[in-house]
Amino acid sequence: MSEELPPSDATGRPAGDEARATDADAWATACAEDLAEEKARRRAAYGTPPGSAAEELRKFVDAVADKLSTLQSPLLGAVAGPAAQQVVKQVVEQARAAVEPVIERNPGVFDHLAAAGGELLAAYRSAVQDQERRWTTGESTGPRDPGRRRDGDDGDGPGERIDLD
Repeated sequence: MSEELPPSDATGRPAGDEARATDADAWATACAEDLAEEKARRRAAYGTPPGSAAEELRKFVDAVADKLSTLQSPLLGAVAGPAAQQVVKQVVEQARAAVEPVIERNPGVFDHLAAAGGELLAAYRSAVQDQERRWTTGESTGPRDPGRRRDGDDGDGPGERIDLD
């Protein structure tokens, strides 16, 4: 009972290893090409995807700076116009100088804050939707019977008298 070994090539390695390595490389290349094509298709259909929160903040600061620098103020008049533009330009540059180091040192913080903001918004939206559902269906929010009135008034309305004294 002898085992048969696969035929070897000139390097002494079995020929099957090279075929498997070539297949793996071909598979990786095909996957990379498919991924690149899919990304290109999505960019064409939906535009470029948003970057990280730090990149988006940087773009926002740049957009605000560009808008403020091109803004003409009719309230300041023609005499104060160039001086006001210079002041605005200085303020924008100072703001940019203050924001850039923070963004570069802590880019992950902005992603975390964006995610936390999204979670807070989802919690708020859920609470508001639940309350609106209770208001529109007339459900009680607590263990108290909604038909029972605290002040002893036997009025016909569903509302409750609130004493502001």
